[in-house]
Amino acid sequence: MSGALKREISRVVRQALREDLGPGDITSHLTLPQRIEGSARIVARQELVVSGINCAARVFEIVPGKVHWEQFVENGQRIQRGTELARLHGPVYALLAGERVALNLLQHFSGIASTTARYVAAVKGTHAKIVDTRKTMPGLRMLQKAAVVHGGGENHRMGLYDAILIKDNHVDACGQLNWAVAIARSRMEQPLPIEVEVRTLKELEMALEAEVEQVLLDNMRPQMIRRAVKIIRRTRPQTLIEASGGVMLRSVREVALAGVDRISVGALTHSSQAVDIAMKYYE
Repeated sequence: MSGALKREISRVVRQALREDLGPGDITSHLTLPQRIEGSARIVARQELVVSGINCAARVFEIVPGKVHWEQFVENGQRIQRGTELARLHGPVYALLAGERVALNLLQHFSGIASTTARYVAAVKGTHAKIVDTRKTMPGLRMLQKAAVVHGGGENHRMGLYDAILIKDNHVDACGQLNWAVAIARSRMEQPLPIEVEVRTLKELEMALEAEVEQVLLDNMRPQMIRRAVKIIRRTRPQTLIEASGGVMLRSVREVALAGVDRISVGALTHSSQAVDIAMKYYE
């Protein structure tokens, strides 16, 4: 795990604990002797792909009280219902203080990884890769994108700062697609690949004439995608082809079979359902 990811996990976990605990857990304070200790298991209640287990571990490193954490799974691992992810022992007030934050993060990120794995499985045997988008929750982007990787997908750009993608609003503001590409090239301090979003075959022809390195076929039906791919492969075969916009699990394989290189799916991060993971106490 990179140092940047470790720092991001700590930041997210500390923020989540501040939000949930505030000045302290008044219920535990009023009902539990501080010295009482207990044990708990974190268990999957459904088949899933694990992501965020390091976030859950970090929660119990930060909560007040010394908690022993024993981990049995790793991020990216597919597990069956009933699998024990981790076992904990320590002050009961500490286990209770960290329970909801740990489960929230683990359920959310594992949900993204599990959804991504389904998309990846759907395009198996084709040339297409499943990639994410910038449609992430504020403050969680790095960890959500890590979850996509745990599910077998790949990351697109991390933000507006690390790749050039000329979208429809850029084109509309500049007046023409080829003008937007020319302006971008003239202002570059160092050469970078340019990706252009195209909505029609006419815009595609303009992008190819501008010799862009990548094209994004936006909200095209599979039949039009196939036509676009044929045009690109005939005209500029080295161009990377991406499809995006409204791609669902039921339709992703048809898009992949149209011959694209990658399919970007916003739903991986903005619409994945949290998986069912529980924390169970035992003597």
